Amino acid sequence: MRTSQPSVRDPQLTNAPGRLGESTTSRLSGHDLTLGYEQRTISQELNVAIPDGSFSVIIGPNACGKSTLLRALSRLLKPLAGQVILDGKPIHRLPAKDVAKRLGLLPQSSIAPDGITVADLVARGRYPHQKLLSQWSAADESAVLEALLATNTASLSRRLVDELSGGQRQRVWVAMVLAQQTPLLLLDEPTTYLDISHQIEIMELCRQLNRGKGHTVVAVLHDLNHACRYANHLIAMKDGAIVATGAPSEIVTEELIHEVFGLRCRIIEDPVSRTPLVVPLGDVESWA
Repeated sequence: MRTSQPSVRDPQLTNAPGRLGESTTSRLSGHDLTLGYEQRTISQELNVAIPDGSFSVIIGPNACGKSTLLRALSRLLKPLAGQVILDGKPIHRLPAKDVAKRLGLLPQSSIAPDGITVADLVARGRYPHQKLLSQWSAADESAVLEALLATNTASLSRRLVDELSGGQRQRVWVAMVLAQQTPLLLLDEPTTYLDISHQIEIMELCRQLNRGKGHTVVAVLHDLNHACRYANHLIAMKDGAIVATGAPSEIVTEELIHEVFGLRCRIIEDPVSRTPLVVPLGDVESWA
């Protein structure tokens, strides 16, 4: 597996989004993980560390184990072997509410109850902080309002979730996760089924949560150019294995893209972000 630890003095990273420091720690990591479902093994002996303060994106072809890894890191999937460590302790030994106070998860497919308003859905993010017979507090109210403002959904608070556009709904789900007030945010394909405008909207929000609010963000994405532009740490997977980790400018090469995706491409500089831009070649002769 190829790894790269970017230096803050590297001139190539001057314009990289949210550069990581030279000394990187990790609250969330996986050690010797074997992951799978019943009799089907997806990954074996995986080792991964999510740098604190990073916007980390897991990339790779369909069915390579991206979402499986995210599910394991979030405690939704118990490893067949190995351990996920959160704040120095095996995550499956921690109480569910304790984990939910440290780690927020936006699953791949989120379905809101019929007839629920935006405010009520976001308020559900406060569940981990509720105690038996406790009443709604000023702290809860403040957390929900802060989440609505951060996601630019405060004006939608009285609307029914069913009535919202795809981009609006996705921002509301992110707001619910934010209301948990966790330092770690895990997002499984947050831009799936969204048009390009709403995709950029969600990616900009994720970057703001990372750089502006200080959250460590981990996302599974299919769009390589979104990953390169917005993330400062990539985890590239193929056939259940991690084949490379590091900053986009360090690991995204034509060779890596061909190895992982079987795609012939050219890597150029994004004229806006100065990050790698993947240009597929396809059948070059057909364009002649």
